[in-house]
Amino acid sequence: MDAKQKARLFELADLILAVSRHLHAAKADPAEAWTPLEAAVMRFIDHQPGVTATQAAEATQLISSNFSRALRKLEQKGLVRRETDSEDARRVRLYPTPKAAENLRRLEDVWSGLLAEALPDAAETDATIATLRRVESQLIGRVRSGTRTG
Repeated sequence: MDAKQKARLFELADLILAVSRHLHAAKADPAEAWTPLEAAVMRFIDHQPGVTATQAAEATQLISSNFSRALRKLEQKGLVRRETDSEDARRVRLYPTPKAAENLRRLEDVWSGLLAEALPDAAETDATIATLRRVESQLIGRVRSGTRTG
């Protein structure tokens, strides 16, 4: 990779983090505050209801103690529930609660309102989503295969 491409990719990562910070700061209800770690865990559970804690910890790349703390806080806030696996009683599955679904609906209203001004064109929005999904899939694939850079 040449220096110009390296600088472009760094700028992309920096911009993704900046956008994330703006979205995080604009949460619908400041009383329902969560940490970035809790958000990562909640996002994964929302996308993969019924996931095991081990799977979620691996996917979010959190060490066990940080994952456990985030999960405990989400349970205390009434956003995640544990359910014993019907096929293996030793295994616990994680599910978002109705309260989590309601929070997600509020976030959808707030975040889509914020981004509507930045991305008013549907085709541009679709292209941006496709690109970011591909980037996320590639990064997840690297984690699963044990390939890391740096």
